[in-house]
Amino acid sequence: MKNNYFFILLFVFTAMLHAHSSKGAMLAKELKLDAASKAIIQWERVFRSQHKKKRYHIDTLSTEDQQILKEYLIDHAIDSDHPMIAGA
Repeated sequence: MKNNYFFILLFVFTAMLHAHSSKGAMLAKELKLDAASKAIIQWERVFRSQHKKKRYHIDTLSTEDQQILKEYLIDHAIDSDHPMIAGA
């Protein structure tokens, strides 16, 4: 019985992570942002600067969507463990 709860919990957690990542990918696509076009530090600078957020139209997103997008772009930056590269 405990194993069933564990697997259900694991499935729900994995599904939530996938949905979160998918939303980040969708937001990046809408804004025509390529995660691999910048390194992690560069994406962090973009999100620290109101001017740069405005330049990339990130400022039009809700705070929650900005956070989701930031996590996605940093997770898939060119120098990340899982860069988003063409054909991947």
